Amino acid sequence: MKILVTGGSGFIGSSFIRMLLESKDFFVVNMDKLTYAAKGKNLEHMKISDNKRYKFVHGDICDSRLVEKVFEEEKPEIIFNFAAESHVDKSIVNSYLFEKSNILGAGNIFRSAIEHGTKRVVQISTDEVYGSIKKGSFFEEDKLNPSSPYSASKTAAELIALSYHKTYGFPVIITRSANNYGEYQFPEKLLPLFITNLIDGKKVPLMWSTENPGLNQRDWLHVEDNCRAIWFVSQNGDDGEIYNIPGENERTNMYMTQLLLDQFGFGEEMIERIEHRKGHDFRYSISGEKLKDLGFIYNHLDLKEEIGKLVEWYKNNSDWWRPLKK
Repeated sequence: MKILVTGGSGFIGSSFIRMLLESKDFFVVNMDKLTYAAKGKNLEHMKISDNKRYKFVHGDICDSRLVEKVFEEEKPEIIFNFAAESHVDKSIVNSYLFEKSNILGAGNIFRSAIEHGTKRVVQISTDEVYGSIKKGSFFEEDKLNPSSPYSASKTAAELIALSYHKTYGFPVIITRSANNYGEYQFPEKLLPLFITNLIDGKKVPLMWSTENPGLNQRDWLHVEDNCRAIWFVSQNGDDGEIYNIPGENERTNMYMTQLLLDQFGFGEEMIERIEHRKGHDFRYSISGEKLKDLGFIYNHLDLKEEIGKLVEWYKNNSDWWRPLKK
């Protein structure tokens, strides 16, 4: 089987490709434009880039001619569209790049897949499309209420994909994942930024106010469980369906910060209090009942143990992350 992974050089995409090549007998084509988030050369560091069942195509999914060429030459049977701009703060500063890549680029993938009769496309989305929720959890059929240009662009891509399913029978599945963490995450996100700062004895920037002292809540999903779940629904899910992938580890940002400080033997004097970003969602929470009903089982639910392992990984792989922080 030949699989096309777009955005496969980033954090989640590279973990997904590693999983496929290590556990399945597939040929994987990775199409990535190599933005700043791919500067760590994850697949090279994983020693996967020279695998005979792996091919890299340098390019942007916004280039419709190149997308069409890849489909004509590679003839992928399944496509996983990870390619996206994903940093919320950057989307607030400049939304254009997010609208272009996450909406127009995704549309290029969808149209080429329809034209070439691709068996299945999995559109990778986010729990942020629901917006914030005070109590309970969002289910797949609930109203979407994105708060940032990033989450709005991912919502738009979902709606386009679903409209193509209704109009053309487009064989798409959508996954909405919780907040991922794990190895090879670019050190702009909370955990890798805080861990690498603490390794260097620097303070960690926690969003804080008198009314909200770091109490924003996220559901922490190990990237390996996310990748396994994405593959699982691609094989067991139904076309036109949406599947939430929660982490089943809802914690406040303050809790996660304290967890890291404890790992390093530091106190709260290492916290630098910064202002909350615009439209900062207070709490994300999604139900995973639909995923569990399919039979999916998690492997990485012990958050304290996994964070301990992650801290050790960053300590032992400074050659990967240190150049990215310069």
